[in-house]
Amino acid sequence: MFAGFAPSARDGQIVKPLTPVASGARIALGVSFFVVFVALWSVVTFGGLVSKTFLADPVMMLKSGWVLLSQMGFGWDIGMTVWRVLGGFVLAAALALPLGVAMGAYKPIEAFFEPFVSFARYLPASAFIPLLILWAGIGEAQKLAVIFIGSFFQLVLMIAVTVGNTRRDLVEAAYTLGVSDRNLIRRVLIPGAAPEIAETLRMVLGWAWTYVIVAELIGASSGIGHMITDSQALLATDQIIFGIIVIGLIGLVSDLLFKWANRTFFPWAQLGR
Repeated sequence: MFAGFAPSARDGQIVKPLTPVASGARIALGVSFFVVFVALWSVVTFGGLVSKTFLADPVMMLKSGWVLLSQMGFGWDIGMTVWRVLGGFVLAAALALPLGVAMGAYKPIEAFFEPFVSFARYLPASAFIPLLILWAGIGEAQKLAVIFIGSFFQLVLMIAVTVGNTRRDLVEAAYTLGVSDRNLIRRVLIPGAAPEIAETLRMVLGWAWTYVIVAELIGASSGIGHMITDSQALLATDQIIFGIIVIGLIGLVSDLLFKWANRTFFPWAQLGR
């Protein structure tokens, strides 16, 4: 009865649900958004609609960014923040992967760990900062711990769900062929879930960036979050905006690298996308 509403090429419809977009068109659309965003930003600031005390214009932001990088050692701050993110995230992933796979594969292990993991993943990592400062001081261990807490429990549960959703026909076929339990995990469950696990890692890495900035806002002497805090005290919105944009650019690059790695190592997962 709904056949008459099905979109087709004859309708002249350009945008269709779930229809893939050519890579060139995808890049053009993505770039066009940034062009529109900067244009609106310029109109608001250069047109005097918002005071530059509250929102710096793009040119002022770029000039301040150059000063930060060339004269104020902001490159070191960027490096410290990247190191903290990678350190805390890699540690969380290294521990979450085996536990998540075990929970997804073995239901008794899932029943034992899932209540606590589900409880812990709702606890905001920022709430642990006062305790972590007491336990580990204001050094690097405290910041890595914040990122670990914010990432680990999310990763464990998402990986367990992904592994547990492996197609049953693949599992039954493997058992029919005489595979052992250990080989089932190594040759069926992990390869089948690997593309989705990689997507999970990509998403949670983005969350890790929010945790590190929160950790650097308190008791830090370096990092992008530290620079943003100092700039806020001086009402330097140009520097604050530059720091935020740097975070976004680093995140965009890491996101693109993850997508490239997924296409390279898991080409079968891209079929139909």
